Amino acid sequence: MNKIFIDGQAGTTGLLIQERLAQREDLELLAIKDADRKDESIKQAVIKSADIVILCLPDDAAKRSVELAEDAPVKFIDASTAHRVDPSWDLGLPELEENQRQKIQSSHRVSNPGCWSTAFLLALRPLIDAQLVSPESGFNAHGVSGYSGGGRTMIEDYEARAISHPNDLWYARPYGLQLNHKHLPEMQRYAHLTQRPLFMPSVGHFHQGMLVNIPLGGRAMERIDSIEQVHQVLNARYQDEKCVKVHSPNAMDSLENGFLDPQGNNHTNRLDIFVFGNSEQILLISRLDNLGKGASGAAVQNLNLMLGVDELTGLSLS
Repeated sequence: MNKIFIDGQAGTTGLLIQERLAQREDLELLAIKDADRKDESIKQAVIKSADIVILCLPDDAAKRSVELAEDAPVKFIDASTAHRVDPSWDLGLPELEENQRQKIQSSHRVSNPGCWSTAFLLALRPLIDAQLVSPESGFNAHGVSGYSGGGRTMIEDYEARAISHPNDLWYARPYGLQLNHKHLPEMQRYAHLTQRPLFMPSVGHFHQGMLVNIPLGGRAMERIDSIEQVHQVLNARYQDEKCVKVHSPNAMDSLENGFLDPQGNNHTNRLDIFVFGNSEQILLISRLDNLGKGASGAAVQNLNLMLGVDELTGLSLS
């Protein structure tokens, strides 16, 4: 039986991973008593006894936990940003490219991508690979996420706001306005872009779910003849992927009175890609659960691959 330690299991992502793994009979979940959490010697002993450690920690703490493993043969999945562009770690996004799943299966160090970058990469990377858009085009991206993406403090703030100001909620609030969002390095690196995209995320007053929008216009449209051409590339790339669905061009039947619901994939490990527009301008939209395929679900998917079991064990697509 494989021994799994969730380091940081009290956080939002850690709790959801724990929930997804708790009923599995093929795993033994290791834990540290609350009173012993800050005792490095106890944590080190647990880390060294595990087969796989899942890190749900701030960046510096995640790096320290890896150091504590020393020469033990333990494998790591890191949900923080600490190792996402580290060349000695493999990106935990199985759908990224043809051999990514095999890299994860054989890896000892896997870094979960961020929720925003998962959405961005799966929509744009196939078009880069197919040379349908140039990596030098310069890309913009914007989106909205549920407030759970900000962790426990943001969840508490938004829930308190709903009680104190029920008629004055924080419906949509842009952030990262200095254009230095922590996901940008991985978005650029794994999309193979020559410059960082201009990215503007927002938080909405709903718990979870997200939309990420990538407009294609101007230079990005120079090699594109039609919206159908973009759809064909994306559909061919993901036709055998269980977690990714590419909708037909201008899929109006996916809208509710003309609106696209960011919560449409909540509680699943599914990611939808929509292609809207015309021969002059195209809008790519990814939809996913920021706590599912964007965080805890992705970690479980990677765990399954590293264990050699069906990668969707314990995950839902509906």
